[in-house]
Amino acid sequence: MSNSVRHGAAVCIDNCSKTFADGTRALEPASLDIARGETMVLLGPSGCGKTTMLRIIAGLEAPDAPGRVVFDGKDMTAVPIERRNVGMVFQSYALFPNMSVAENIGYGLKIRGVPKAERAARVAELVELTNITGLENRRIDQLSGGQRQRVALARAVAIRPGILLLDEPLTALDAALRERLRGELNRLLRALGITTIYVTHDQAEAMELGDRVVVMSKGRIVQIGAPRDIYFTPVNRFVAEFIGAANIVEAPIEKGHLVLPGGLQPVDGVADQAAAVAMIRPETIGVVDPASTSLAGIVESVSFVGDRQRLAVSGISTKPITVDAPNTLAVKSGERIGLSIAPGAIRLLPADN
Repeated sequence: MSNSVRHGAAVCIDNCSKTFADGTRALEPASLDIARGETMVLLGPSGCGKTTMLRIIAGLEAPDAPGRVVFDGKDMTAVPIERRNVGMVFQSYALFPNMSVAENIGYGLKIRGVPKAERAARVAELVELTNITGLENRRIDQLSGGQRQRVALARAVAIRPGILLLDEPLTALDAALRERLRGELNRLLRALGITTIYVTHDQAEAMELGDRVVVMSKGRIVQIGAPRDIYFTPVNRFVAEFIGAANIVEAPIEKGHLVLPGGLQPVDGVADQAAAVAMIRPETIGVVDPASTSLAGIVESVSFVGDRQRLAVSGISTKPITVDAPNTLAVKSGERIGLSIAPGAIRLLPADN
């Protein structure tokens, strides 16, 4: 599949919105450019408009006028789904139960009239690529959830689509399998080089799979950026709290310090503010001797979560602060601890979010 990079299409969503017949506004006007071969993740809670956007790209929904969908510079808005050269993987997988694994994977090629020998070669290639060797003759009901997910993916890319669309494809799987397949899927997407648009509400999936992430809320695009940018520099409180764990602290800034109930915390290069809203990620907070810092509080609870322990520390702010500490740290509830936070780790957010 090394030549498949050539088949990736650039996608432009131009001022697309969607209002359904009953008046429901599922998507506010949105514009988005997706580069050839890029994996773009649409991330947000249920009802945020991400699946509606995916369906508009696929041709399953038409955008409100004057919205347009453009592939490689060609207006596809009125082109039906079967002529858009897109591959789709749904949450339900939608595999054919009366066909074997190999027949499922080769189905799209068969209806396109691809010769039998070429079809068999393409199926064999994809069976190897998706790690389902030995399952070619099995029926779908003889497969595990993870195996079905691989078959659905192989079937979607068998036709060498310009664009691969995935709608929450891992949601039906248990947590451990979902994490493993996420890694496999990431490897596979990089190998294929197809332009991929991936819908999920799971921020870990978005972080691992996306070249860029589109965070959506209430039918609107809130922020677009690389996973690292979304995580460390969220544009508002919604993004900060939706992507990973975040402490949101409200306090005045005086002489370059957040003035907190637990003490003073330096902040980089900001003017005095009567009511600042700051984001502090739990893993950026160090636990130190309370005598060595101006910021101290009481440990309310300690939760061991394997690779780290999560502390709830009261007395620092108006509500407990979450701290991710090393799993080797000896700390217990009721203990007074100091906190060390680098000024650059604090992100100030707009006060109205």
